[in-house]
Formats: sequence, structure tokens, C-alpha cells
Amino acid sequence: MFTGLIQGKGRIENAENRGNETRFKVSAPKIKDYEKGESIAINGVCLTVETYSDSWFTCYASKESMSVTNLGNLKRGSMVNYERALAMGDRLGGHIVSGHVDCLGSVESVRPEGESKIYRIKFPIEHGKYVVPKGSVALDGISLTVNDCGPDYLEVNIIPETQEETTISLWTPGYAVNIETDVIGKYVERMVAPWTGNKSEDKPQSKLTMDFLRENGF
Repeated sequence: MFTGLIQGKGRIENAENRGNETRFKVSAPKIKDYEKGESIAINGVCLTVETYSDSWFTCYASKESMSVTNLGNLKRGSMVNYERALAMGDRLGGHIVSGHVDCLGSVESVRPEGESKIYRIKFPIEHGKYVVPKGSVALDGISLTVNDCGPDYLEVNIIPETQEETTISLWTPGYAVNIETDVIGKYVERMVAPWTGNKSEDKPQSKLTMDFLRENGF
């Protein structure tokens, strides 16, 4: 589990392709006390530390991770956001981030707003139900607040500190962004599924009817 508060910008030192999978070597000078097997998020994707030194670590990305995230676009010299997993007692300054990417979005536009920048991100319309104004979203692992949104887009305001400490200042129109929507919305959807009227096999037909409401005092 992560918070979306990026701890630093790393550099891909090597990307060793093995068919549809890749082992990355990432420089991350702000981390000195790695543990073998610990979780670390790269551009918001939860991966596992394999080997390490005082200034770098290696991690392995599976076929699934490579196919549904922007890790497949990384090459030697690419800059990435990294964050270690949340430890007990840490401040939860961002929001709950699982490191499981929901979809890829695309930067549609970037415009200045004072010292900030407004980024508009397009994404597949089926994920729009999980994005709400003033809600939380993780973009390449960065915890951000949704300023505005529609069925297939969202906008975020990026302050100077975030521009400086993450890779977002490198994003230009067309850049592929890892998007993880707020996990709370997904759990709520699953919990209310029996009362939504969805007749799919994994979601029982709704029993919430007018007769039921009357019989129970509503």
C-alpha cells in the first residue's frame, strides 16, 4: 500500500527485455536502506525489489504489468517516479494507493494557471464512474485532487512543488499516464451491486422494489 507522495525521481539505468517481461535497474539516490523483497511503486506500479546497492535497485515487471501500464515505454535514460510502501506509523499525507493501475490515460493538454499548470487527461469512458470532482486519483503514482472531470477526462492542478519533485513536468500532449482511481469507490460499487438491478452472473438481480420498501416502512 502506498500514499501517492512521491519520494523521488529515479532514472532507468537498464531495461533488460525478456520476451514480454522486463527487468529494470533504477537509480534512486534518496533511498539507502532497501530490503530484498520489499514493495516499491514505479510510476504507480507496485513492483518488488530484487537486488540493490546504496544508489540503485532492480525489479521485475511481468507481462501483465508491461501490457496494461506505461512501463512498456520505459528505456534507458527514462525518468520515473518512485515511492516505497507505507510503513506503520507513517503520515498518510496523500490517499490510499494500491499500486494496481486501472487504465492508461493520455495527456490531452497542458496550460498555465499562475505558477501552477493544469493537465487534462483523457481515459477510457468505462472508468469515468470512479472519477469525481475533488476526489482523489493517482497519476503515474502521484496522489492528486481532481479539479474537474467528465465522462472520459479529468483535470488536475499541479503546483510548483509537484512539478519540481516528480516527472510530471516532462509530460507533454500524447504522454501515456498510469491511472489508478480511488479504491474506496470500487469497494462501494461492489457492496451495492446486489441492489443495482444488474443481472450479470456475478451480481444478483436487485431485490429492492417498491413493495419491499412499503413492507419495511419506507
